Amino acid sequence: MLMTTYLYEPIGAALALLTLPLVVELAVLTLASRLPRRNRLNSALSAPIHLAVIIPAHNEEVLIGSCIESLRASTAGDPTRIIAVAHNCSDRTAERAAEAGAEVVVYNDAEARGKGCALAHGFAYATSQGMDASLIVDADSTVSPNLIGVVRNALGNGAEAVQCKYEMDSSSKRPTTRLTSLAFRGFNVVRPAGRDRLGLSAGILGNGFAVRQTVVANNSYNSLSVVEDLEFHIRLVLAGKKVHFLSDAKVSSGLPSTQQGETTQRSRWEGGRANAARTWLGPLLGQLARGRLCALEPALDLASLPIGYGAALLMVAVGLPLTWIRIYALIAVLVIACHVLVAAWSGTDFAGDMRILARAPGYIFWKLCMLSRVLRSSRSDSAWVRTEREPVIPFEPAAQATQASAVEHAVGIRTSLEIS
Repeated sequence: MLMTTYLYEPIGAALALLTLPLVVELAVLTLASRLPRRNRLNSALSAPIHLAVIIPAHNEEVLIGSCIESLRASTAGDPTRIIAVAHNCSDRTAERAAEAGAEVVVYNDAEARGKGCALAHGFAYATSQGMDASLIVDADSTVSPNLIGVVRNALGNGAEAVQCKYEMDSSSKRPTTRLTSLAFRGFNVVRPAGRDRLGLSAGILGNGFAVRQTVVANNSYNSLSVVEDLEFHIRLVLAGKKVHFLSDAKVSSGLPSTQQGETTQRSRWEGGRANAARTWLGPLLGQLARGRLCALEPALDLASLPIGYGAALLMVAVGLPLTWIRIYALIAVLVIACHVLVAAWSGTDFAGDMRILARAPGYIFWKLCMLSRVLRSSRSDSAWVRTEREPVIPFEPAAQATQASAVEHAVGIRTSLEIS
């Protein structure tokens, strides 16, 4: 019996080591997200901002019109340039964007694949046009009516980078989709709010973030992986920059409409994060060893497993015949449960989220089944794959413009050769 216990000890230690970063991250940030919000910006610095909204778009002819219409409604008459970067498109994305009232930059380069390349091109174009800051909004999104005003105010009051609340929803009734939406709310809303309350950099979520052009100029945007937002944020943190979280403004995007699309999206994101962890965790720990405490939270975030995998490992730990690991696992499961409850409370259907949590074991099993795809996506040479999403409900502006008048609003369609 004693020998058997000795065999379980290293297994228990390994499970604790693998799950501890996630447990600490969730415990600290979930608790912090409930603290009173503090205004860390200086209203005395208020200054006008020449803002460009950059929409990176690859074959988004179905969705980009609604995105641009919601952005135009959000400008409320402010002089904001809405720029769609039609990147390697084989459909009518550029035409649809111009019809909706956007300025279009066509960027065709077969060697430049992925959203990061489109963003780098968009930032360069905004700089060439004398813009003070750029706001990134994905082509499959719609924004709250106050979004541009809130972003302008934060940047004008001294913020160098901001992240708006980013939620992903779906009309699908599949349990995995509902649970995925809940998980994203925890990742995209609860955790950034917790960081912001603690005075840390909130993070960049890839959609609904804005940054001053001076920051981009001093920290070149060369993050071109499938998790370019994560890499860019790490670079900013190491450069001493802080991203502020704007919970009053929201950008919404739809989850994939099919199980296959959902699996593709999750495996791409989680595989990309795994690759980023291999690339950046060592350097972040090195910075931490040199006394740079700003590297602590990004390192903890990178070392954290996705909740589904962490919960599965903790269930294994509960089954081990070791008192200490069982106590740890039960406490850890309680931490995860509290995080999920806060995420559900932050949404609009708390009762529905509570009911769907009964299907969580099936969600964890689904996550485990796609582990091999996640590992393939974590390779550094993994190709970028566009995820098919369900169409969003068309945005209806107060006055519906005709196609002809919409084209008159557009500045025009420009090729990438015009960027100096």
